[in-house]
Amino acid sequence: MKALFLCDIKGNIERVYQSCMEPFSESERAVYTKADLLADPAAFSDVEVIFSTWGMPVLTEEEIARCLPNLKCLFYGAGTVQKFVRPFLRRGVKVFSAWAANAVPVAEYTVAEIILANKGYFLTHRLYHQSGKAVAKKAFEKCRGNYGETVGIIGAGMIGKLVIQMLKQYRLKVLVFDPFLSDEKAAELGVEKCELPELFERAFVVSNHLANNAQTKGMLTYDHFRRMRENAVFINTGRGAQVVEDDLVRILRERADLTALLDVTDPEPPVEGHPFYTLANCLLTPHIAGSAGDEVRRMGEYMLREYQAYLAGKPCRFEVTEAMLATMA
Repeated sequence: MKALFLCDIKGNIERVYQSCMEPFSESERAVYTKADLLADPAAFSDVEVIFSTWGMPVLTEEEIARCLPNLKCLFYGAGTVQKFVRPFLRRGVKVFSAWAANAVPVAEYTVAEIILANKGYFLTHRLYHQSGKAVAKKAFEKCRGNYGETVGIIGAGMIGKLVIQMLKQYRLKVLVFDPFLSDEKAAELGVEKCELPELFERAFVVSNHLANNAQTKGMLTYDHFRRMRENAVFINTGRGAQVVEDDLVRILRERADLTALLDVTDPEPPVEGHPFYTLANCLLTPHIAGSAGDEVRRMGEYMLREYQAYLAGKPCRFEVTEAMLATMA
């Protein structure tokens, strides 16, 4: 099948697929952009497979039909496909995503923060600098550590489930809010389902992994944050849009004991002068939970294996369907 590497940020293809180029001819290894497609549509009429990653251009159905009339599959070596996928699906193109590969570092990062949060790391670090060792040590005495503490997971999609599985090596109680999680699956995961207010009341650490869609926008409000336990921690490695950020700022100002660990915001980064930059109990990171450094190569390798399975007529693991988009990040 004639393959094409398509990406408006050409360097990303090399980063993601550097260990996966061997099956492709020299001519196929060239990287093209949307501008290249539109400039000479006839040159791409025989392309049947696209490989891409971050920087995948957004194409309309008409542009796909004109430039890529024989396209059968798109392999996306990155996470969310929400921005570009629908026109391809409507054209009958099979789309595969390395979201499962990108879920691994996000889950690892989240679990690391949960374990540190249960040990009181973020609170005591802040208090040590602000008020000295004695004050920090006294706050630490209220932390239960990672033996019997309760963690709340909001959203049991690919990343949420992986976080749950990784937490099994610790003796923790895990609460989950996810309307799509069946009782049978919850039992299989070893978690307790509950509604959002109860989750915020009971969990010492609350971690957001909601899908990013219109239904979840602004779902986490002041009414939830005000219920958090003393010294509790809120982690967001999902998307910023699920949080009413003015409400989060309000509770962080009212309760210095709480901590927010925000790897994502809405917008990203926060606008200049936003309180998140100066609140002592808000720790911002620049969306680093996902694949970085050599971790991005995992996604290219996932997509190469998926492509090889497709060619061999074997079951593929990571196809994206229209129905899945409602619950995917």
